Amino acid sequence: MKHLPKHLRPRWRYLAVGLEAWPDADCSRGAFQRAVWYAAGNLLGDAGSADADLRVLQFSFAGGTGEAIVRVRRGEVGPARAALACVSEVEGHPIGLRVRGVSGTIRACEERYLGRRTGVPAERRVVFENDRRCGYVRDGNVDVSGPAGFTGATELDLESEST
Repeated sequence: MKHLPKHLRPRWRYLAVGLEAWPDADCSRGAFQRAVWYAAGNLLGDAGSADADLRVLQFSFAGGTGEAIVRVRRGEVGPARAALACVSEVEGHPIGLRVRGVSGTIRACEERYLGRRTGVPAERRVVFENDRRCGYVRDGNVDVSGPAGFTGATELDLESEST
């Protein structure tokens, strides 16, 4: 079968997406893809979802942070961003998404917007609500472990623990 001429091939845009969740969250590529398709179907409907044709091309997630490249048809970037904004949880774990940028090629998307991950969060003992707890520090934010799950805090919310 012959390839289509260049002027008849579909044109794509690539969204660099930053992911953030609690440190104990575990998220797979397939589960993230299902969440994106579900959100697009609910927001845009079947026809709009098919027009956008959202596809997760690259995905990495560890330690509560991650990044992904999502392919979308040119001209459908606005609806695709809106659909990504509707993703609030993956595999039962609450997750936050941020579109870092849009590019015309995968390589440009990787070079401009990805590869600057903050790394694995540092674990340390913190005092929160007059109690010693385990906290995960990442970019000046601290996720404090508690009996009901994690609580988001900043360095200013914590007391220094004297040794």
